[in-house]
Amino acid sequence: MRKVYITGVGFITSIGNDLATVTESLRELRHGMELFPPFQRPDVPVKVAAPIKDFQTDSPEAEDWIFPARYSIKRELLRGMAPHGVYAYCAMLQAIEDAKLGEADCSNNDTGLYAASGGSPFLLGYYLERMRKIGVMRCQPLGIVASIAGTVNFNLVAHFRIKGASTGFSSACASSAHGLGFAYDEIALGRQKRMFVVGAEDGNYESIVPFAGMRALSVQTDPSIASRPFDVARDGFVGTGGATVVVLESEAEVERRGAKVYCELAGWGQASDGHNVAISHPDGLGLRVAMENALRSSDVAPDQVDYVNAHATSTPIGDVSEVRALKAVFGANPTRPAISSTKALTGHGLSLAGAMEAAFCALAIRDGFMPGSAHISHLDPACQGLNIIRSTLPNRPNVVLSNSSGFGGANVALVLKSV
Repeated sequence: MRKVYITGVGFITSIGNDLATVTESLRELRHGMELFPPFQRPDVPVKVAAPIKDFQTDSPEAEDWIFPARYSIKRELLRGMAPHGVYAYCAMLQAIEDAKLGEADCSNNDTGLYAASGGSPFLLGYYLERMRKIGVMRCQPLGIVASIAGTVNFNLVAHFRIKGASTGFSSACASSAHGLGFAYDEIALGRQKRMFVVGAEDGNYESIVPFAGMRALSVQTDPSIASRPFDVARDGFVGTGGATVVVLESEAEVERRGAKVYCELAGWGQASDGHNVAISHPDGLGLRVAMENALRSSDVAPDQVDYVNAHATSTPIGDVSEVRALKAVFGANPTRPAISSTKALTGHGLSLAGAMEAAFCALAIRDGFMPGSAHISHLDPACQGLNIIRSTLPNRPNVVLSNSSGFGGANVALVLKSV
């Protein structure tokens, strides 16, 4: 098995739209939550979201969208994009620049792209209603391409002339973590030399509010306490969107290019709960097996793990499920590994979460810190015996585990190592 390294990242997130800002937000525990104007209606019980700043994509007409001046997107490309397609495009440009890749590095048979998103309910609903009102043949020709799941990989593969492996992943909140795992396999098995992995979501009214019907969203009106994983008073997650792109490369490519390396992606594991369509197994059985599989595949013992970026979304059931899985893998050890959930800062990015949080872990390894789990006033007694860190530690983790879980009990764990 060939070694796999992370050589570039790109971010459009609620806590920053570039590498430097995201890193500072993670270190200082600066969150991206706010009272979200589209939610301030009496018929909407949820008031807080973690929106993307400096982008305006609330119109169904792409020509009306506004994004930072540093990005130039041609009109014909915009017409086939959803809002999160714009975020993904901008994050992709950042990642290419960060990894110092040229056009020939991106467009060749040995470079592929895996992506994950839930599509755009916002645009899909708009286009279907438009079809009903004005007729089938008056529909926007690229409306389907722009709105269905797969829109991110459709657009990025076409625009960046990706010629290697490409597909989309759909396992809800585990989607982009699955993308990273299977991209690792492509490189480790010698089928590809380089992979882009993209997670993206709109993060608007239509992509967040439906979760209110599941009683999954926080109804807090104070942005500073709405997302508080592991706190005894947590009452649901806060929705967000954006995009993250992670560049994976083989050891041979890293050496050939003299590329900088954030860390090694050392292995991964997955497992399913086989329990419920929407709720995690109460004892976290699938996540426990996913973590065990990940550690085994990367030849890492539990006591070697320094930091765990937990999936913990701030829901009453999900956080405890993960806590029980963590205790099953690591035992009741109050000193290691350090554990936190960066969703206290970003909110929950759904399909985006796995890639975004793995990239956070890469930053933590490269820059030598472990972000704390913010907004905990009273730790849930179920967490006793685990080292849930509440402030950022100025220590470099050598081995990191990043967890993701999705609907249907899909669980993914990724292992990252310093080099």
